[in-house]
Amino acid sequence: MKSHEIYTHLDPSIIHNMLDWFRDNDRNVYKSIIASIAKERKLRPVFVQKKPLAEQYAWITKNLKVKMFDAVGEHVMQAYLMSAQQSMLSMFCDGLGIPHDGKGSVVGDLPKELDAEKLDATIERLIDIFDPKTLTMYLRCFNIQVPGGWPELTEKLESDERLVLA
Repeated sequence: MKSHEIYTHLDPSIIHNMLDWFRDNDRNVYKSIIASIAKERKLRPVFVQKKPLAEQYAWITKNLKVKMFDAVGEHVMQAYLMSAQQSMLSMFCDGLGIPHDGKGSVVGDLPKELDAEKLDATIERLIDIFDPKTLTMYLRCFNIQVPGGWPELTEKLESDERLVLA
């Protein structure tokens, strides 16, 4: 699943939470999101920034669902997860024994395979702590970091009815 497909299926409230987080905590990233999309749409960013907030969010959300914005969408997800969801990422890495920097950023190469039992146990623990939709977004984002994803994670995402984006 590519990032535009994730956004297509993602609960709009999660996208709004992400955009709210950037507006509250890192306005430069929020402005960069608008600028990146506006550039490709041949618009001036100020045109979008002058719109009411609800219209800005709707415009960003609509564009993140478009294939041509896969790179922007993946970057937005990664930036949000790496800054706003560090504890989730760290707990996931700890549960699978993946070396990380203490903030959830993997140190070294990504694993070639995932231990299915550790994956199941880690997801069970995380689903009780974090919003399942945000967790699912993270798992889907993590799974696109290697071509074709990890079979164990792909199977879990497809079979666990709690791991839905919407």
